[in-house]
Amino acid sequence: MEIKAAQAEAFLRGYAKKPDAALRAVLLFGSDDGLVAERGKALALSVCPDLADPFRVVDIGGDALKQDPARLADEFQSMSLMGGRRVVRVRPAGEECLAAVEALFEAKAGDALVVIEAGNLAPSSGLRKAVTNSEAGAAIGCYPDTEDALGGLVERVLGEFGLRADAETQEYLVDNLGGDRALSRSELEKLALYKGPAGEGASAEARTVSLDEAMAVIGDTAAIGLDDVVDRTFDGDYAGMDRALDRVIGEGVKAPQIVRAVQRHADMLHRLGAAGSGIDSAYARIFPRPHFSRRNTILRQARMWPDTRMADALGLILEADMHTKTTGFPDEAIARRLCLRLAQAARGLQRRRA
Repeated sequence: MEIKAAQAEAFLRGYAKKPDAALRAVLLFGSDDGLVAERGKALALSVCPDLADPFRVVDIGGDALKQDPARLADEFQSMSLMGGRRVVRVRPAGEECLAAVEALFEAKAGDALVVIEAGNLAPSSGLRKAVTNSEAGAAIGCYPDTEDALGGLVERVLGEFGLRADAETQEYLVDNLGGDRALSRSELEKLALYKGPAGEGASAEARTVSLDEAMAVIGDTAAIGLDDVVDRTFDGDYAGMDRALDRVIGEGVKAPQIVRAVQRHADMLHRLGAAGSGIDSAYARIFPRPHFSRRNTILRQARMWPDTRMADALGLILEADMHTKTTGFPDEAIARRLCLRLAQAARGLQRRRA
């Protein structure tokens, strides 16, 4: 079965409270790797509270299942020597896992839960279809957070520390947190530690995060640096792109985050370009909201990149995303090559428009 995005959180909460014994595998996929990882961890914890337990938790890479497709079904059917239900985590996963997943659904009864963490999977993906079409499987898409989802994340993470945000602070946080779930959670946890956890019986003032506190911690510096990378990449600015990449990588931004930022930007340009003469109205509906200083750059790029070339660009991005998960190439080299190829395409478009 396929779990719609709007139903995903309710499904996960329901499973944590009352696990469905008929459910063998959950496939988590999509462009937000942070959300995939967060949901995968939550599912695993619902089965075993100690993910370091070697008797109840098994980690398998997709490449291993390609070499030995029968292993997944074997792990599903195996019992823990120390008692307790087992969880099998498959990550990173891709089409190479298809035969193993098909064998899992054909296997005789077992007790483990299989959690499969994948990247972007098209509706035509064999792996996605296999899980969706099975009554013993659930496929959940994981995409950048919407405004409502970010608001809920702010409440949950701050609530874990006994804190809350007032309406003004909540609005600021939603506007300045990006679409990457893992990065947003990390920023909110930093904010909570900066404020200081509120113990039981703390006053309302001690529990409330102020706007000044939020602005002091969450200025979105990483996102600003990534904005510079994508703007210069899609403008064909080689030198500026290299400097921006050097800066964000030097600040600790990982290559998969760069690839995802490029993907989000390309998706945004693609949606704007499809709006035709209504591009300005379409821009006003964008979420998360780009900084006002980027408006002219984004609109210019949306008008410069035609649908056919943007489709090519999205193909390059998907290829790079897969390479960061399935090849032995250095991730940084993959991200730099992607940006260079897109910048070259932008230069070509500029020459044709000149």
